[in-house]
Parts: sequence; C-alpha cells; structure tokens
Amino acid sequence: MKKRNFTIESEGFPDLAGMMLVTLQALRELGGSARIDELADKVIELEGVTEEEQSFQMSGDDPRSRLNYYLAWSRTYLKNGGALENSSRGVWSLTEKGENIESRVETQEIQEAVLKASRDKKRAKKVKSTDGQQDELVPPKSFGDLTETEFSDWKTELLSVLTKMDPYAFERLSQRLLREAGFTKVEVRGKSGDGGIDGVGVLRVNLVSFQVFFQCKRWQGSVGPSVVRDFRGAMQGRADKGLIITTAKFTSSAHEEATRDGATAIDLIDGDRLCELIKENSLGVSTEMIEHVSIDRSWFEGF
Repeated sequence: MKKRNFTIESEGFPDLAGMMLVTLQALRELGGSARIDELADKVIELEGVTEEEQSFQMSGDDPRSRLNYYLAWSRTYLKNGGALENSSRGVWSLTEKGENIESRVETQEIQEAVLKASRDKKRAKKVKSTDGQQDELVPPKSFGDLTETEFSDWKTELLSVLTKMDPYAFERLSQRLLREAGFTKVEVRGKSGDGGIDGVGVLRVNLVSFQVFFQCKRWQGSVGPSVVRDFRGAMQGRADKGLIITTAKFTSSAHEEATRDGATAIDLIDGDRLCELIKENSLGVSTEMIEHVSIDRSWFEGF
C-alpha cells in the first residue's frame, strides 16, 4: 500500500507540509489549475482519504469539514510562499516555483518561512502598539494562527446561522434562492415531502423547460453517496433533474454518484457554494466596499 503524505483524524492537526505537497501534486495532475472542489477531489483520490475521514468536522458549532478546512490552510501557505496563485473566479494554479517543488522538505521550508513572516508581522504590530516596548510573542500553537485565511469568517458565521434554522425555514430559504436564480413554479412540500423530495421547480433554458426536484439538507459534516442514490430513486421517472442543497460538504463518492454514467444527473450545492449564492443575491448578506487610497510618491517628486 502506498504510504500516505498525511492523515485526517477527528481531532488534532494533520501534517501541513504533507498536505501542501499533495496539493501541488494534485494540481500538476489536473493540468496546472483547478477549482477548489476539483482540487479537493484529486487530493482525496491521491491519498485514498476514506469516507469516514471526509466526514470529520471542526469542533463545536463549526460545520466545516476538517479535511477541507486544513486543505484551505495548505493553499494559503502555498500562496503566501509563492507556489500558488488564485484568480477572482476561484481558480487555483501553480506558479513556476510551485511547478518545481517535488519534496516534503521544500514544502516544510515554505511552511516555516510563511510562519516566520506571520510572527514578524505580529511582533511589529505589538511593538507599535506598546510605544516601543517590545514584548516576546508566544509562538502560534498551530498553523491555523496565521492572520490570513481564504475561508472568510463571514462564511463560518453564515453556515452557523443556517444550521440552526428550523428545517422548514431552510426549505423556504432554498425556495427563495431558486426563484432568485430564475426558477418558476417553485413549491416547497415541507412535511408532506415524499422520499426525501422537499420541493419542485421549473427551470427554463431558452425554449426548453426542465422540472427539477430539490432536497434540502441542513447538516454538518459531510453528505455521502447514499443520500444521492436515495434521492435519485425517489425522483426516478418523475422529474428531469435533481438538486441537493446542503450546509455541509459532499464527499468525493457523492460527487461521483451524482454524475454516474447512465443515471439521472443530480446537481450538488454544498455549504461553501450556498454561502456564495446567498451573498450574490443579497439574501440577508450585505457587502461593504472599503475605499483604499494609495499615494504615488514618485509622481510628486517629478515637480
């Protein structure tokens, strides 16, 4: 059996340098660039991450998957270390530096360099705030103590709110979201829903209309392939497409089941995508734009 680069357990911190190395390997196999979900699925494939490991979530009320949370930190370290870059559309890609990294020693060096830069930044802030009295900083307890992370706090807060909603309220929120996305005749079946079908709507694409059944999963942790199979069985012969909306994360096997050859395709919207859709449609989420003014000193020196 191939030796794994990292393991995910129900508690504790995984080997970040190992996760960083596999992230780079996964991107190379994907042609040098990928979206977050594609990248995560490839890492899961390369490492043989089990369904159980994918189901582990963060402690307390945090609904995020531990695997995806720490993979996000791996990407953040690699980006801060110059090995990765990401676009505004959420596509991550290798830099020239990232293309040439092939050992755990190299990712360990990036981890240490980025952590040192973070400590120096915190130390500089502390020195400034104490009017020149420099205090020794306590080293971070984990790599999660960096001040920068790609998984915004607003998503964590929003997911916490969503997971605490009444189930029927969450279904009505999904109904509103589908209407905002262009669906018509969207109905929520609520407690009368059968076979896990929580509602139905009609999506018109040019001259063609599709009847779509949807299911709402106000869950924490992860959603596995059995949920997709059961939902497909309930909608078989009754609708053109299916849609599962959840606050959780879908496992790689769930994604494979959703697009299995010969079966009715089912679209999956996980917690991260759900947050983005809610934000895009301004449903209880507002965005504040902050003006940043930069001074070009060389322009003034030209006078």
